[in-house]
Amino acid sequence: MSGARRWWLLATVSAGLLLISVDMTVLYTALPTLTLELDADASEKLWIINAYPLVMAGLLLGAGTLGDRVGHRRMFLSGLVLFGVASAAAAFAPNPAALTAARALLAVGAAAMMPATLSLIRVTFTDERERGFAIGVWGSVSVCGSALGPILGGLLLERFWWGSVFLINVPVVLVALVAAAVLAPGGSGRSDRPWDPVASAQVMAGLVGLVYAVKEVTRPDRELAHVAIALVVAAVGFTVFARRQRRQEHPLLDFTLLRDPRIAAGIVAAALAMFAAAGVQLVLTQRLQLVAGWSPLEAGLLVAAFAVGSLPAGVVAGGLVYRTGPRPLIVGGLAVSVAGVLLALLLTPDAVPFLDIEPGHMAWTLPGLVLTGVGLGFAMTAASTAIMTNAPVHRAGMAASVEEVSYEFGSLSGVAILGSVLGSLYTATIDLPAGIPEVATDSLDAGLLAAADLPAERAAGLLDAAFAAFENGYLATLLTAAAALFAGTVFTARLFARQNGGAKHQPTQVTEPAA
Repeated sequence: MSGARRWWLLATVSAGLLLISVDMTVLYTALPTLTLELDADASEKLWIINAYPLVMAGLLLGAGTLGDRVGHRRMFLSGLVLFGVASAAAAFAPNPAALTAARALLAVGAAAMMPATLSLIRVTFTDERERGFAIGVWGSVSVCGSALGPILGGLLLERFWWGSVFLINVPVVLVALVAAAVLAPGGSGRSDRPWDPVASAQVMAGLVGLVYAVKEVTRPDRELAHVAIALVVAAVGFTVFARRQRRQEHPLLDFTLLRDPRIAAGIVAAALAMFAAAGVQLVLTQRLQLVAGWSPLEAGLLVAAFAVGSLPAGVVAGGLVYRTGPRPLIVGGLAVSVAGVLLALLLTPDAVPFLDIEPGHMAWTLPGLVLTGVGLGFAMTAASTAIMTNAPVHRAGMAASVEEVSYEFGSLSGVAILGSVLGSLYTATIDLPAGIPEVATDSLDAGLLAAADLPAERAAGLLDAAFAAFENGYLATLLTAAAALFAGTVFTARLFARQNGGAKHQPTQVTEPAA
């Protein structure tokens, strides 16, 4: 393939990856608006967010194998079509259930595209130096997309209705479809490569059960029977998946990979980095709009401070990791991110009683967000290197899928756990004035709606109680994120210490990732 055509193909698959990454975070700034328009309760809000990473995480392990069988060009094109159809359905969803279903279909398209993007790059770029640069662009696009999501959502909501955050995908899909049909190399795949849809269904059942259990157990009016059933479903799903993988000649996941402490440390670091980033971004954008009164665009711009820190840190880490090894970058990066989250919390107006930060000036949190991004940038780049350089050559594709799943599961659990902590503490601690409808205890959105229908004096009392309860949840959420990152710092340090008794890092031969 000619030089110009290769780079145009890179731009095309990068556009597909950008769509996937943007849709992971685009609802963070749009959530308060669509909650109002669709009358979604706290549980429905979390499912609207979680459906996308949940379904994608369940399908990613099998998507790469299916691409090997039917051809990655076909998978990329099919994924684009599904993504475009689902985007249109989401834009005009009439209720929360329809929007959640459309988000699940978006995830099916994303899962088909994501491994195909990396595989097409590997097939097209045969020169190792060019291929390394192309894969670097691929990784940068993913980070930029996550940061762009809240900004794009805010920008669109300044002028259009909430459905525009999905409808904007359609023209990009159409252009990418035409470009990919012309540029992407053909090939019918290898029919001898097995594909195991049963295993994908099993791991998805485990994930759905686990997420539902987390969401239900954090509700003040939890149903313990529902929690128990969900945990049983999760346990059965993960158990039968593990047993099936051990019997398969070509498993979706070879569990011997996880016995390498360097790979295990990389997986833990990648998941925790996304756990903190996704959860904190979600909670912070809610506070910026609902408490501080910022517009969606303003909220998106401030939250993008994560990328201001993570992008340059990731580039620097990429140059350092082969000299220092991943251990100091992963452990040090997670430690820096702990300090960043705590700094953002300390500088949040009214969040910490003994600090007198002027109310409304949420921009004070900027240094903490940048510092968190720096730490996560170091940790994520080093985690990817730890996973890919220590996997056997014949398992490079599987290692790439495991890496992608760790990121998606981290994002999913961050939104589920931290979002549930925020909502449950709001409901549990709000002290409603007499005569206020109980619906105001559901969420801060519901409290604001109830206040709009009350006389000024009673509305002021409700708002004071609602904001105070939200602050309780906000404080606990950021402390939970910091605690998780701290636990990850200690755990990954111990995992690396197990490697040859803590021997000094020796450079390893890099194996290019495969989908």
